[in-house]
Amino acid sequence: MKTSSRAATALTELPEARDEVFNQSEGIEDSNENHLLIRAPKKTIRTRNEAQRVFVEQIRRETIAFGVGPAGTGKTYLAVAAATEMLTSRRYERLIITRPAVEAGEKLGFLPGDFSQKVDPYLRPVFDALYETLGFELADNLLSRNVIEVAPLAFMRGRSFNQAFILLDEAQNTTVEQMKMFLTRMGFGSQVVVTGDPSQVDLPGHTTSGLTHALSILKDLAMVKITRFSPTDIVRHPLVQSVVHAYARDNEQHKTQREQASKRSEKSHDKSPHRPTESQQRKTSQAT
Repeated sequence: MKTSSRAATALTELPEARDEVFNQSEGIEDSNENHLLIRAPKKTIRTRNEAQRVFVEQIRRETIAFGVGPAGTGKTYLAVAAATEMLTSRRYERLIITRPAVEAGEKLGFLPGDFSQKVDPYLRPVFDALYETLGFELADNLLSRNVIEVAPLAFMRGRSFNQAFILLDEAQNTTVEQMKMFLTRMGFGSQVVVTGDPSQVDLPGHTTSGLTHALSILKDLAMVKITRFSPTDIVRHPLVQSVVHAYARDNEQHKTQREQASKRSEKSHDKSPHRPTESQQRKTSQAT
């Protein structure tokens, strides 16, 4: 049986009430705080601040939506929740979630097991969000039927997805080439959501982040919207905001120190006496 047939069968087996979920939740606002609700199968999620509300609105309305900002702002969780709402309301036939398999500053070495066990550590946060919004039984059912597919970014090459919600998480760890490859996977009737934190790039050396590059060249395109989260939008433990602010201040101080050191070096070079080249020295010695 083809994947599309399996997807259609799996979705028709969902409870009838799911037909109305997207229409019910789209545009619904909290009566007191002007926040949006996402009605995922297992739970209803309410946005907690203006940035989250804007991000959810853009996911629902735009073809490509970027959510960028520090950890703890709910980017991944909201994207997965909105995706499951749209999937189970049959707005899309499939949900594709991918992440680059990049280690965060340390080498994990050889990982035992089959393919799914090897990539599980990189994709575990996505599975956590799926299970929380769908429930274990429904999530496992849709995963087993390939209605939901979670895979490393490297396995997206050469594929095209129609009638699908496609989510790229941890996008700051893509290269420019990988980001271009990912964005061009979008087929007819599909939409793309990209989340990431430009301040947490784990790419080697001076490799340019595909997320940073994409934000700079796509920001003016129609049907592409960018939501930028700030440390004040963090919804984890209150101390996390202070931690993020502390690191941001430290980064700014180091940046300022490097710029000042560079300027001092340039001034010192300008004031130093001009040293003749080797050929000039030979000419001088021959003349004498």
